[in-house]
Amino acid sequence: MQTMARESWTDERLDDFGKHVDHRFDEVDRRFDQLERTVDQRFTEVDRRFGEVNHRLDKVDTRLETMDTRMEAMQRTMIQGAIGMCAAMFTGFAAVCAVIAAVV
Repeated sequence: MQTMARESWTDERLDDFGKHVDHRFDEVDRRFDQLERTVDQRFTEVDRRFGEVNHRLDKVDTRLETMDTRMEAMQRTMIQGAIGMCAAMFTGFAAVCAVIAAVV
């Protein structure tokens, strides 16, 4: 039975089979080209979105720099206030000691 099947493959049938295979591969090539265009479009969209993210991160970086400058100014003010309060307390303590020394 197998020999009969092999005998039925004539040159014409092989040529038809080759054309059919070529047609199928052309279809596969077309589908790959379509897939490649779709992937390229998606990567273009991803690149655009990353551009937006970079722009937003630049804004955040600018805000953080501004916040850092403000924090440094606040720390400087707090240190100056603490020094002023310590000086006032020390002066008040010295005044109380002077009053007590004058009374005694």
